[in-house]
Amino acid sequence: MNTTTNIPSRDMLKTQAKRLRSDLAARGQTISHAQALETIAHQWGARDWNTLSAQAADAVVGWAPGQRVAGHYLGHPFVGEVKAAQQSANGFWSLTLRFDEAIDVVTSVHFSSFRKQVNVTVNKDGQSPQKTSNGQPHMVLQAA
Repeated sequence: MNTTTNIPSRDMLKTQAKRLRSDLAARGQTISHAQALETIAHQWGARDWNTLSAQAADAVVGWAPGQRVAGHYLGHPFVGEVKAAQQSANGFWSLTLRFDEAIDVVTSVHFSSFRKQVNVTVNKDGQSPQKTSNGQPHMVLQAA
């Protein structure tokens, strides 16, 4: 199996198998759920579903609703909680974070903009792909 490919979570792989079954059924071809799982495993380069499933479990670090987190958003430290989390097929996570205390996300001395909740996209390591003008990620997140 190609070890440089980021394998999605087991749930994402099962969703792919369900979608495959549904698409084939719409074309008049039925396969069992087990056959769909094996097909997905082969598409990911694994010998079988059990092999892929084991590798997926080790490959994914996740974010979950209710999880306590800390980090920096636009350079400002925070502590808060994951309100919503959804993993994309490309390994990124779309998160809604609720801060314990509102933070001022503006660096201007002329005005402020306090936020208690933000929507962000982060990788499995908790860093956003977007960066500020000084090259720092918008979000740097870690489990609290």
